[in-house]
Amino acid sequence: MIEMISKGGPLMWLLLACSILALGIFAERLFLFHRSTINVGEFLQGLSNLIQKRNYAEALHECAGTPGPVARVIHSAVIRHESSRAELKEIVQESGQLEVPRLERYLSVMMTIAYIAPLIGLLGTVIGLVDTFVEFNTLSGQATIADLSRGVYQSLITSAAGLVVAIPTFILYSYLATYARTLMHDMERGGIEVVNIIVDARNQPEIVAFSDRDTSSEDAANGGSVPVTSDQ
Repeated sequence: MIEMISKGGPLMWLLLACSILALGIFAERLFLFHRSTINVGEFLQGLSNLIQKRNYAEALHECAGTPGPVARVIHSAVIRHESSRAELKEIVQESGQLEVPRLERYLSVMMTIAYIAPLIGLLGTVIGLVDTFVEFNTLSGQATIADLSRGVYQSLITSAAGLVVAIPTFILYSYLATYARTLMHDMERGGIEVVNIIVDARNQPEIVAFSDRDTSSEDAANGGSVPVTSDQ
């Protein structure tokens, strides 16, 4: 590996640095996306039970304790549950827009590496060929076909290395971009459904349950008759 890098010239070290950077970004983004992924259906079901009971404090606690952009978007709506439906829609939309740059962070760097790695390799090949022919000219025509082949081989190493870096980087970028779009879809779904849950719970009348003891007391206060039995 080190021998091939030394044969390819200084641009091989640049390609090696690009590959390490791309792998680092992929590992960091993958860990973040995996940690941010939740079961949106189950999460909303639990919040729905709390919101219907008007237990907004517990709902906010659940949102704050759940990592990821989906929970943060839902939290922004729950904390302003007294707003109208139109205002709640704007709140979740603005919150989602703030989360998008966080999801797409560093992805443009990976795309740039995938684009420029072949160009760096091509540049290294051109520079290597130029150096090879300049060296042959200084030998006054004494160079053999074997020398020429060896010089071309060493020059083409950078082109091959550029493709080796670019192709996997583009594949990893596509995977992360798809993962990010999935999280964005979950944000939209969570925002829309939590707005509907809040509005529906607000429109439901509160049900007050009376115990049997309270009912008996109320009947007695209203002069209700109490059956009396007498011995004949």
